[in-house]
Amino acid sequence: MGETIISRCEERGLRLTEQRRVVAGVLEQSRDHPGIQELYKRVLEVDPSVSIATVYRTVNLLTEIGILERHEFGDGIARFEDADRHHHDHLIDMETGKVVEFYDEQLEALQQEIARKHGYLLKDHRLELYGVRCSTKNGTDETDE
Repeated sequence: MGETIISRCEERGLRLTEQRRVVAGVLEQSRDHPGIQELYKRVLEVDPSVSIATVYRTVNLLTEIGILERHEFGDGIARFEDADRHHHDHLIDMETGKVVEFYDEQLEALQQEIARKHGYLLKDHRLELYGVRCSTKNGTDETDE
């Protein structure tokens, strides 16, 4: 880990045009999970000559060769992030679409234990939690009864 998207492309012998470099650079700077339209908007701020077709082709290529990871969080938008980041899970706000990344050691251990109980060695997983904000800090909505 720690290598950039651009350096991993170069290591794999991928030809990087200037426009592909711009797309890869914008992806490197992203701390969220942009969809194509959001990514295209950011790319245009750097280089207005890049077409949306170039963004699509670049993202598809980087996903195919394992540099990007594709996520769909139930809103019909494919979102992308660097596949070489530290493991984390996602909590998706169903009202706003905000994606919260989190890591929990107890949860990771529980998942390993569940796999072991069923006779498996867990090699990989994805966890996506979907929720709405609660009005209280303890995670429950208190109602008048």
